Amino acid sequence: MKNQIPGRKPTIGISTGDINGIGPEVIIKVFSDSRIYDYCTPLLFCCKNLLNYYMKVLDMKELNFEVVRNSRQLNKRKLNIICEWSSDTDIKVEMGKPTKTSGDYAYNSLKSAVAALKQNIVDAIVTGPIDKSNIQSEEFNFNGHSEYLMKEAGASSYLMLMTSEILKMGVLTDHIPLKDVASQISIELILEKLQVYNKSLIEDFSINKPKIALLGLNPHAGDHNLLGMEENDIITPAINEAKDRGILAMGPYAADGFFGSHMYYKFDGVLAMYHDQGLAPFKTLVFDKGVNYTAGLSFVRTSPVHGTGFKIAGQGVADDNSFREALFQALSILKNRAQYKEITIDPLGTKLVREREDS
Repeated sequence: MKNQIPGRKPTIGISTGDINGIGPEVIIKVFSDSRIYDYCTPLLFCCKNLLNYYMKVLDMKELNFEVVRNSRQLNKRKLNIICEWSSDTDIKVEMGKPTKTSGDYAYNSLKSAVAALKQNIVDAIVTGPIDKSNIQSEEFNFNGHSEYLMKEAGASSYLMLMTSEILKMGVLTDHIPLKDVASQISIELILEKLQVYNKSLIEDFSINKPKIALLGLNPHAGDHNLLGMEENDIITPAINEAKDRGILAMGPYAADGFFGSHMYYKFDGVLAMYHDQGLAPFKTLVFDKGVNYTAGLSFVRTSPVHGTGFKIAGQGVADDNSFREALFQALSILKNRAQYKEITIDPLGTKLVREREDS
């Protein structure tokens, strides 16, 4: 998979998400602004009739798109669309309702976007929101995007990371029932996720020597073992081991006081023990501008933080800010990765010096 070449406008692959949700709407809104094409060339894995249907429903005529037959020959000033798995006549849209058809469409769009990554057609992907139940099939048997993408990337680990200007929130155990969280937490898992987190903050977000705060599992971070032993037996030993490995991990902190006192401003990243412990405060603080990023993969994948939004689908009221932020964050991470690679390969800048001497 290719890295962004400095000075070249990246190509970004986009999956529609569930077609009965707000994915198509936010995509249309974002790419109706022609200024976006100054920064990237988008390739949407979607059929023409679906796009026309939503443009009619939403009464939006500003979007310029082009149907392409060859995904390597794209119009750099339009939204390019391609649909290689379905004809335009077999789409049944039922806005606001998760169906087998919408789940299958979401999966096929996602699969095509990932295939384009592997074929070096696109530099990164931005994924529309899926419904985790109706997308399930023999081919897609995962709890969400992240687990599927880890398999496709051949990665040994990943971290679901919610990012914004003021807060980066990682989740130790993400899409599992709350009753299973305590049994899943281990020193090994914490160290694994911290290593992914630390590496991503350095390479993807250009943060030198990042400081990562870990939240406790129990109320008051266990309150000296009165309310639970996980902090003393698992989380604290993992933090100490991480420090020995050169990772600036701190905690564990009681989650309520941590956010109530705005301590997150003092750290480059926060690691929550379970899904809602991290995502509830994150979405409260930055819901409209947050981005879901899958750290630890060989390729770049971002997504809006919101879900399918079935209740407001087709009403024209969906906020497109998070999708736009996801697009620009993908571009930023591509740039940061390229710069990190260049510095790592040529830390003294000798290549630049030679170029100046030759000019």
